[in-house]
Parts: sequence; structure tokens; C-alpha cells
Amino acid sequence: MHAIEKILANNAGLERVTAGEIVNCHIDFVEINDLYLQTIYSFWEMGGDRVYDKDKVAFIFDHYSPAPTIKTAQIHKEMREFAKDQGLTHHFDINKGVCHQVMPEAGLIYPGMIIVATDSHTTTHGAFGSFGTGVGATDMATILISGQLWFRVPSIIKIEITGTPSDNVYAKDVILHILGKVKADGAVYKAIEFCGEYVEKLGVSERMVICNMAVEMGAKTAYMIPNQEVIDYVESRTNKEYTIFKTDDDYEYEEHLVFNIDNLKPQLAAPHSVDNNITVEEAIGIKINQAFIGSCTGGRFEDIEAAWKVLNGKKIHLDVRLVITNTRGRQAA
Repeated sequence: MHAIEKILANNAGLERVTAGEIVNCHIDFVEINDLYLQTIYSFWEMGGDRVYDKDKVAFIFDHYSPAPTIKTAQIHKEMREFAKDQGLTHHFDINKGVCHQVMPEAGLIYPGMIIVATDSHTTTHGAFGSFGTGVGATDMATILISGQLWFRVPSIIKIEITGTPSDNVYAKDVILHILGKVKADGAVYKAIEFCGEYVEKLGVSERMVICNMAVEMGAKTAYMIPNQEVIDYVESRTNKEYTIFKTDDDYEYEEHLVFNIDNLKPQLAAPHSVDNNITVEEAIGIKINQAFIGSCTGGRFEDIEAAWKVLNGKKIHLDVRLVITNTRGRQAA
């Protein structure tokens, strides 16, 4: 079996699973962001009373942070009241940071777990050797009540990345390049394992970037075998017991793709699709009105440091707005 299949089998109480099979798994942790107040309404409509485990549920306010309208302020109010009424151990309000960064920093993510959130980019947590995926409000309400959810075991694509990046080429450039080749529908409801000499050398932040963008190819989840840096990161933040699942040597992937990045140049996703991939050089001369550093793929220390190296000693053009949102909240600054 593949490592992903072993995680699903473990949480389903089965010895083995195969691609295409429907399995019912217990969920190790769930996260609801502030776009999904409907989760609470669905919880009540389904007859929910108490969440399945107050220690395994988190609310994170990161999409409306701070609330930009009266309506979104009301969303926060109702979610805060639910979190308090349920006695949730983990509630990260508007000053804590972006969900996919907050949870690993809080020691809530570890290898071998299943993490489900109301955010498609939960594939990010494959960087830690876990099974991360996004769901909607109804499925999430089901988990809040039962602690379980069904999955169709995905077939798995192996993406091997070789070579050494040039100066000013980062993980976001690499995954945009791959996305431009695989396309936005190239891995719908499939899983992607990222591996190869490039991946083995990556630090935690850049591994998170690669796995985060797997969903932009339609992937259900992503996976990397944790390297020592990931293990050290996890163990410095949590005392949970965990298992690093490894793929059997004779496992047959649905597809094996190899990308060499030796001569890769900095990349852009141009309008109007994330897989409309061009080099930065091809965009020289195009006027811009706004630049943004942030979201759940950027805004980490490494991104802001890279921007500083470019901007140091220079001024931002009067016709351009530069917006920066740090993925880390006030406590982690």
C-alpha cells in the first residue's frame, strides 16, 4: 500500500484499502474557518448537541480578519458563542494568523493523522506526512457530531522533482511550473506524492507551499515523507505519539512524473487561470496597480525576507499599493 492508503486504513480500522474503495474513517482533528458559519447551523439541524471531542475541534478566524462588514462581525459573534458554549480547547481569533500556519505552530499537526478543514488548501499538511483535505459545511457538521467521515480512496500520482534551483527560484516557482504542465484538472480527486532530491532538502515552509498548491491541480490530498527538519519541527511543538507511514516498495502509482528544475526561472500565474504559467521575464513591462505578499502560500518570514532583499533601499512606486499580511499572528511574531 501507499503511505496515504495506510493512513486511511489505520483510521478506518482496516488492514488494507485500495484505490476506489469507500472507507469510513475517524478524524484526528478538524478546523472551521470564519467563512463557514453554516457548519454550526447544519450541526443544529442534524440534531447535534455536543461536538465529538472539544480537544479536536478548532475555530480559526483568518478570512475576515478583522471583520470588514457588520455581517461578518455577526459571523464571528455567533462562532465565538458556539466555541464558548462547547468549551472548545482551540479557538484562534482574528489576531492569531492563517489557519494552515497556526495549526502546525500550535502543535496540532503531526505525521500519520487525518486533518479535515473547511478550506481546500488543507492539502498543505501533507508536508508533515499527514492526510489533509477540505470539506464543506454539511460534511463538517457530520464530523462534529460523529467524529467520522467517509472517503473514496484516491489513486496516487508520484511527482518527482530533481535538480537544484537557481537564485531567486523558490518553492512557489517550482509548483507553479509543475501546475502549468499538469494543469488545473490534472489530478481531480487523486492524491499527489511529492518526492525527489529537491523535496528531500526542503525546509518546513517550502514543503508547505508545494503541498498547499496540490489542490490547484484538483488533488484531494498531498503527501511528503517527513525529513528530519519536519520531524524536529513537529517534536518541538507536540508530545503526541505519531507514525510515519511509508509506501511499500512494490506499490504501483497511477502515474509517475519527473520535473527537473536546474534551469527554472522565476514564475508567474497569469490571468485568468492558476495554470496559465509564464516566467517573470515574460511579464516585464506590464504595469501593475497592486502587489500582495501573504495568503496561505506566502506571508511567512522567508517571503517577507525575500521581498526585503529586493526592496531594500528602494521606494514603492506612487501608483502601486503593496499589501503584506503575515501568516503568523501576534503571538508568533
